[in-house]
Order: sequence, then C-alpha cells, then structure tokens
Amino acid sequence: MSHEFTVTGSSLLVDAPIIAVRRDRLVMPGGNEADREIVEHFGAVAVVALDDQGRVALVEQYRHSVGTRLLELPAGLLDMHAEAELACAKRELQEEAGLAAREWGVLVDLVTSPGFAEEAVRVFIARDLEEVERPEAENEEADMTLRWVDLTDAADMVLSGRIVNSIAVAGILAACRVEAGQASPRDVAEPFEFRPTSLAERRAAAGIVPDMKRI
Repeated sequence: MSHEFTVTGSSLLVDAPIIAVRRDRLVMPGGNEADREIVEHFGAVAVVALDDQGRVALVEQYRHSVGTRLLELPAGLLDMHAEAELACAKRELQEEAGLAAREWGVLVDLVTSPGFAEEAVRVFIARDLEEVERPEAENEEADMTLRWVDLTDAADMVLSGRIVNSIAVAGILAACRVEAGQASPRDVAEPFEFRPTSLAERRAAAGIVPDMKRI
C-alpha cells in the first residue's frame, strides 16, 4: 500500500512578485517527519509557432540566472487571475513575436523541476500564422529578438547544446514528432492537470487581481 505524505505544518519563507517559497513538514514512510522547501509558481505557457515553410519562431532573451541570452519559445506566466492557458498563449505570442495563429493544439505538458518547484508549463503548437502589431516591450523583453529557424535545424541545435532552455527542448522535439506524422496534438480544451494553484489562490484571496504579481 502506497504511503500518503501528509503535511503536518507549513510556513511561508519568501513572498516575491513571481514566486514564493514555503516549507512543508511531511510524514515520511516509517513515521518520521522531514521538511521540504517548495518554490511556488503561477505556471506558464509556451508556443511552438510554425510557419508554412516549416520554420519555428524562436526568441533570444537575456536570462540573469545563467548570465546569458538563450534561444527560447515565445512564453509567459499564467499570472493574470483565472486566465485560460490558451488565452495566455495567444497574448504571449503577440507580445513576444508579433504573431497570431488560426490553428492551435496542445503539444506537451511538463513539470520543469519537480524536486523543488511547482512550475508546470503547457506548450502549444500554433499554425496558420499572421503578423500582428507587437506591443511595446519592457525590461528584458525590450532586448528580445525574433529568429525563424527550420524545425529540423532547431532540433539539431537542441542536440548540439545550442538550445538549452528545457521548455524549448521539449517543445521542439515534440513538434518534430508531430511534423513527421508520428504524433498528433491534443485538444486545447483538455484540462491542464498540473497547473499550479498555491500561489494564485493565495494572491487572489488577498485581492491581488487581475495581475497577481503586483504585490
């Protein structure tokens, strides 16, 4: 019979705009208790946007945690209260790439760092693209550039270590299987089972809506 990891206590250690850190005390197999620190997160979406030439839209963005610019998929946080994943993906595709799409599917869901973080990401595939006006960018996004890369070349860049963002790695390789006819996207109405709720529910309860990172 599987052990149930019951939480006997919890405390908030850090409360920052886009993350929080809490400490849970869990009952372990055998009856002893141990602490586990969890990074709370809003969750996020990303988009593999493919044009009619088989190219994927990639953005190059500075990431301070690694001190360099990374090639990534257009992506963003689910930080607007009760915003649907698809609505967020459409917004981020416009904001980061100046694109809109008429065809959407769910490509892959991933939990990025389950050893310590709640972050989960839904990656969409988008086709039948058109250019739209991109809003004026702020902060790191003001330095962001857009690149079109052949999907097979992007997969080669993953395997050669030139694309290392985990969300981009998963999305690009999954899209290769779809484009090869080896898999099909899922319906956008399928529930996002792993979408985090801890941070969003606490911010909403405190009245921090619609933009839940404005604390």
